[in-house]
Amino acid sequence: MALFFNTSEFFLFFSVVYLLYLCLSHRWQNYLLLAASYIFYGSWDWRFLSLIWLSTGIDYVIGLKIDQAKTPRRRKILLWVSMGSSLLILGFFKYFNFFNDSLVELVSVFGWQVEGFTLHVILPVGISFYTFQTMSYTIDIYRRQLKPARKLTDFALFVAFFPQLVAGPIERATSLLPQVMRPRRLSDQKVFEGMYLIGWGLFKKVIVADSLATLVEPVFAGGPYNGPQVWLALYAFAWQIYGDFSGYTDIARGLAKLMGFELMLNFNLPYFSRNAREFWQRWHISLSTWLKDYLYIPLGGNRHGWGKTQRNLMITMLLGGLWHGAAWTFVVWGGYQGLLLIVHRAMERFWPQAWGETLNRYRVW
Repeated sequence: MALFFNTSEFFLFFSVVYLLYLCLSHRWQNYLLLAASYIFYGSWDWRFLSLIWLSTGIDYVIGLKIDQAKTPRRRKILLWVSMGSSLLILGFFKYFNFFNDSLVELVSVFGWQVEGFTLHVILPVGISFYTFQTMSYTIDIYRRQLKPARKLTDFALFVAFFPQLVAGPIERATSLLPQVMRPRRLSDQKVFEGMYLIGWGLFKKVIVADSLATLVEPVFAGGPYNGPQVWLALYAFAWQIYGDFSGYTDIARGLAKLMGFELMLNFNLPYFSRNAREFWQRWHISLSTWLKDYLYIPLGGNRHGWGKTQRNLMITMLLGGLWHGAAWTFVVWGGYQGLLLIVHRAMERFWPQAWGETLNRYRVW
């Protein structure tokens, strides 16, 4: 049985883990959390464990090898091995059928009939999240921004830490790994903040998101609904996904605080944003900053002229859309978000005064 945050089974699971956690020393706390994380992940499907173990083992070894490498060429080769293995695992389990079906449809446009085949594989829950975490780990070591973890158990806990394993936030090794390696200190303030975040997250998930789902799902399933009902469902869906996603990450942050960990803020009132760029500074912050640091900037960012900046933005948002799901609808959504960012930048560049006055007029605080 999968251990969802808003179930009594998870409450019992966490209560047992937490009581044991409070009684143990730092080293044994880490062992407990690692075991609990694997039990939590295995509750979704025990077969998923083999993949997270594989990713953990590969990047643990390669992280050490990159740090020990003497030449830039060897460091780069090792980095590409790490990234290639991570993307291969992610691509096979999440995108194989999508690309296979897309290829079959593409060649059929030209009148060719190709027999495609579908692999009946289960998409491992959270694979996009922990894959991005392990990729950023080896990239940061390659950039000499991070020293590798010497203990396999420390690195494994960084990858599998159960509060944020299946729904984020996507933590950086520079932030979470030192918290794993050093003793944590609990305080009344952290416990209070943790309980508040858990309560607020459950409210957003159970009261807001699950209630709005009763309005949204019948309309999205199709049927004889009129225009106002469709518009109501559309706006309800926006708040449903916010309550669902931000609620889960609030609970994750709260659980972590109860154990002395600090996870990053992932949502910061995104629907109060005044433009597309500000929205992506407030919505799923751990993903948008990841895409900026590990994709947009390496592509060139805004360093090589106006045209290439817009190209880099669009590539980043298209791949960001694909990260959310293996379907062309997500690619189109990513392209739409990229177009909004490009239009916003164009307005700022070519009509800065008029654009600034418009933003100020609609400022909400």
